[in-house]
Amino acid sequence: METTAPLEGKATWRYTWGRRLRLWLRNLGEFLRELRKHPIAVVALIIIIVYILAAIFAAQITWHDPERGSLRERLHPPAWQEGGSWDYPLGTDAQGRDIYTRIVYGSRVSLAVGILAVLVSVAVGLGLGAATGYYRGKFDSGVSRFADLLMAFPFLIFAIGVMAFMGPGFTTLILAMTFKGWVEFFRLARGDMMNEKTREYVEAAKVTGQKHWQIIVHEMTPNIIQGIFVLATLRMGFFIVTEASLSFLGLGDPSIPTWGQMLQQGFQTGALYVGYWWWVLPPGILIVL
Repeated sequence: METTAPLEGKATWRYTWGRRLRLWLRNLGEFLRELRKHPIAVVALIIIIVYILAAIFAAQITWHDPERGSLRERLHPPAWQEGGSWDYPLGTDAQGRDIYTRIVYGSRVSLAVGILAVLVSVAVGLGLGAATGYYRGKFDSGVSRFADLLMAFPFLIFAIGVMAFMGPGFTTLILAMTFKGWVEFFRLARGDMMNEKTREYVEAAKVTGQKHWQIIVHEMTPNIIQGIFVLATLRMGFFIVTEASLSFLGLGDPSIPTWGQMLQQGFQTGALYVGYWWWVLPPGILIVL
């Protein structure tokens, strides 16, 4: 008996993880088959992958310092134009900094802001929405009224006010967007949780003696997470554009290169109007994409 028990445990473990792996591969295959039916989604996925790879390997695919330039190399055109050089494939700005390098490093900021802002907003919104939708009462009423108050303010104007009050900085930028960004996740989670609370499986969980937090976390939350995930993907793009807007208005972190900051500097100097289009168009196109 002593020698067979560990063997049985290993066999069970292998069977369980083998079954999970097969299920994961089957779901992945189904996802890829469905994805092929939507060419726009395929293109969007490729763009996202390129952005992520550029952010991760920025130091390996660039050869200049994003913050240091040379006045001797200022306002070089892109490599394919007369006077350009492949050492500066997208040209340089008025301070002689490489546009390509600054764009690549700027992808780090855009993705970091989008991911962190979404994660914080989901954590706060889902946590409060699940709790208020399940327990209701005065706590639900108070949080809901506060959320309604925040919804009355336009998002960008509210973020500008927070940034102006707290000052520029990367951490401040995340706080400015998540201070109101959690509201939509809260409203969605609260509504779904109120709907799920009426289902029979919740009553069955109570009968089996599960605690309230166990019912919320293990039973109800998995059933509402799909809607939260869809909303998170939509809000990530919104947060990236919001970060570019704040940087364009001069409220971002001036110590790190961002796409919005590059647009701001280009427009302030009138680069687009005097023919230096490469200073403005590349970061603008990436924001649109």
